[in-house]
Amino acid sequence: MQFTLNGKSIEYQGDPDLPLLTYLRDVAGIKSAKNGCAPQAACGACTIDLNGKAALSCVTPMKKVADGVVTTLEGFTEYRQNIFANAFAKHGAAQCGFCTPGVVMRANALINQNPNPTWEEVEQALTPNLCRCTGYKKIIEAILEAAQAIREGVQIPEPVGDGKIGSRQPKHKVKELVLGKHAFIDDMVIEGMLHAALKFSDYPRTVVKLIDIHKALELPGVIEIFMAEDVPGERVIGLIEQDWPLMIDIDETTHYIGDVLAEVVAEDEQTARQAVDLIEVIYEYLDPVTDMHQALLADSPRVHDRSNLLAKTEIKRGDLNAMQAASAYISAGIYETQRIEHAFMETEAAIALPDGEGIHIYSQSQGVYEDQTQIAKLLGLSKERVRVQLVPNGGGFGGKEDLTVQGHAALAAFLLKKPVKVHLTRDESIRMHPKRHPVWMDYRVGCDKNGKLTFVQARIVGDTGAYASVGMKVLERAAGHATGAYHVPAVDVEALTVYTNNIPCGAMRGFGVNQTAFAMESCVEDLCKQGGFDVWDFRYQNALDIGGMTATGQVIEAGAGVKATLEAVKEAYCEAKNDPALHPGLACGLKNTGIGNGVIDESKVRITVLAEDHILLDHGWTEMGQGTNTIALQIVCEETGLPPEIFEVRVDTIANQETGMTTASRATSLMGNAMLDASQRFKEDLATHSLSELVGKSYEGAWQVDWTTEIGADVETIRTHYSYGYATQLVILDDDGQLHKVVAAHDAGRIMNRTMFEGQVEGAVHMGLGYALSEDMPMQDGFPESTHLRKMGILRAKEMPEVEVIGVEVHDPYGPYGAKGVGEIGLVPTAGAVANALFDYDGERRHKLPMKLPKKRK
Repeated sequence: MQFTLNGKSIEYQGDPDLPLLTYLRDVAGIKSAKNGCAPQAACGACTIDLNGKAALSCVTPMKKVADGVVTTLEGFTEYRQNIFANAFAKHGAAQCGFCTPGVVMRANALINQNPNPTWEEVEQALTPNLCRCTGYKKIIEAILEAAQAIREGVQIPEPVGDGKIGSRQPKHKVKELVLGKHAFIDDMVIEGMLHAALKFSDYPRTVVKLIDIHKALELPGVIEIFMAEDVPGERVIGLIEQDWPLMIDIDETTHYIGDVLAEVVAEDEQTARQAVDLIEVIYEYLDPVTDMHQALLADSPRVHDRSNLLAKTEIKRGDLNAMQAASAYISAGIYETQRIEHAFMETEAAIALPDGEGIHIYSQSQGVYEDQTQIAKLLGLSKERVRVQLVPNGGGFGGKEDLTVQGHAALAAFLLKKPVKVHLTRDESIRMHPKRHPVWMDYRVGCDKNGKLTFVQARIVGDTGAYASVGMKVLERAAGHATGAYHVPAVDVEALTVYTNNIPCGAMRGFGVNQTAFAMESCVEDLCKQGGFDVWDFRYQNALDIGGMTATGQVIEAGAGVKATLEAVKEAYCEAKNDPALHPGLACGLKNTGIGNGVIDESKVRITVLAEDHILLDHGWTEMGQGTNTIALQIVCEETGLPPEIFEVRVDTIANQETGMTTASRATSLMGNAMLDASQRFKEDLATHSLSELVGKSYEGAWQVDWTTEIGADVETIRTHYSYGYATQLVILDDDGQLHKVVAAHDAGRIMNRTMFEGQVEGAVHMGLGYALSEDMPMQDGFPESTHLRKMGILRAKEMPEVEVIGVEVHDPYGPYGAKGVGEIGLVPTAGAVANALFDYDGERRHKLPMKLPKKRK
């Protein structure tokens, strides 16, 4: 058959049923079309143009391409490439960038058919495409500007910035992301590279009696099959608890369906997967432990050789009995939140290759130094012989903290002395990586007759699944934020983290605080109803301020921003309250910036002048769409006045700039202050030397937080966390009970980059609305009811309401330039605000997520 690909005539004689995506990526070497879910046809990352229409290449067989014309981003004219690249860069429409090429292809097809689309028409056109980062608003703005430029035949100038703090400096290397030129790990090809696939357990809890690999080994193209006995070092690893085996051995018991039994290495990925299907396993089936409450009973089977209670956090302060007696109103209820999938657009992948006597891994992790530590243990190597190089990833949101395929890639490459890639399908990704915790919360909250909060009593249970991951820390944060953004005199909170045979749960944006915020804000609304209090005024009167106390007893000494965020939404709230056709819901939130609980946290960075026009910034934090690399160069630009285009940013353990995990806006504070430290010394030299005179010189920077205290520690002054971010969100429903508008006021301390700030909040609101209304990942007997991305309930562009972002800046005394960060706080209040809007709509109090909007009236 013949067809045209990007203007060139192609003769194809292969399998007529081969997916076009496979041909493009593996045969033609075209990588702009991304594999986000093949063959589910759920995400749109693989979108191309076929005969003038947008098509999903993952489900388009080659036989449908016969005599057709296929165009990818590589086939665009330079004019069209520049239009889209510059529009998306200007509006901040690309964050992680994995979905962006597919979105651009969809937009281009729309503009060709409809040169003057409306906002609603763009929303509708984007229905097949998912974006987990942006919330779609900036994407639509970029598409509309691109359409106007194309319609008028004019250019969109490349956006440039001076790199200064507070500016709209375009995202670092954004053009490569928009045009699909950034190589994510699955886009990378290394000469002689082999491919590995994993054999997962067929059951959540079962004794593995036999793993028969003979048929699989006989398949042509299979190189080797590795099992547990082949791991040369410590097979059981973990971020905190050492409880997660790289592979399960014969006569061992599996803990969930994502446990790996064997790893097949073959000449290509298809052969590796075919061989996995030929592996035969004999099991001794055991009933799984799947209910977290039953798991706590004395007669429950144990998931591990220890209690099913992984951890308990207790906070008791103030005179609970006295405060209960002083309460005129008490709200009590049981609240439940669901398990959800991170749904980052790029699934897990890693490449490892031999490096002398050690190993070199390309990782998409949220912590390359944590990867280095765990891989060194697995292989029995010193950390110095394990190099982990970050490839900026296609979204993380906490879901790429735990080691998934990096260890398997490293094992195979180390033993075979050849490069090996491991890549998960979307089904495998959903099966394997940790999710957001389902949490059960029994809440009692009181206030006096004047509407002043008196006490919070809560019993919290969280299902952490088969392995600890960071589950004990998630429930610790849930407890430590159990009183929300309010000062409460008496607190009695207990949070339990429980092992089950469900898919593990770990870090996800909000880190346990989303759950308790939903319960706390629902109780606040109920108290207002009981006492006839105005919901805005009640929150304002109880909001944390200087001298106020968090759940743990930490006294806020500076930077309290919740009142400022309430003031920012007051006018919109009053307007909605006074409009009989609208139904407002308010909620507040606070979230620590991921530094604290007695852990010493530090960051190291290095600035190296390689040439007059090439300065290297080394740090250890993960770029996953949030803009860490951009903030790094902005800080140096602010201090030195140098232009942003001369900087390269690198995250590679070879630089020895050791840091912890990239979560909870920690990078803003730790990396920011360390980069500020290095920049100031660089600035001093620039005052007396030209840049050319400084070539070859390096400037080290560091910053450390060592003054926080553990929850429950017997200390004179409680400093549980280094700092907090604050937010208020107003969700407004229309007279049909449908989403009308969200007003999100967020205190970032200092807005480092206004475009990225807006994008982070819009994306967080999108994720928060999904959490509140549609996202769910139910499991039955240890199995997910579905591993299809479309079943995860992620909102599409047409389902998003208007989002107004209001930036608030109440400076933090420790943050760089006063910054607090905004990564996690962005969706802490959202579900509570939705619940309260629904309560205003129909008077019904929702106690369980996800909630459902009422059906539209005809």
